[in-house]
Amino acid sequence: VQLQASGGGLVQAGGSLRLSCAASGRILGINTMGWYRQAPGKPRELVATFTGGGSTNYADSVKGRFTISRDLARNTVFLQMTSLKPEDTAVYYCYLVDVTRHTNWGQGTQVTVSS
Repeated sequence: VQLQASGGGLVQAGGSLRLSCAASGRILGINTMGWYRQAPGKPRELVATFTGGGSTNYADSVKGRFTISRDLARNTVFLQMTSLKPEDTAVYYCYLVDVTRHTNWGQGTQVTVSS
């Protein structure tokens, strides 16, 4: 399984970005799919995800600002990020957990928010 993330970049505080992550290859069914991020010197943290039941979970720090969505036909997940803050600066990784509970990771896309 390959996960191709795109959409990162440099944006000023208050701006918006939209990340995309497309899964391809031999996907044994999707259990969960979503986004983590890792800032320099900090552990990787969950940002937003679709659960196995199709509901969504968000980190408290992004609730009301970020929205996760998906295109099931294209095995693609999106992350719409608005009202970005400098503390959102991180490498964003998409992930997919298949029905065998195996986790696949994308290559990461850099998001930099300037103040």
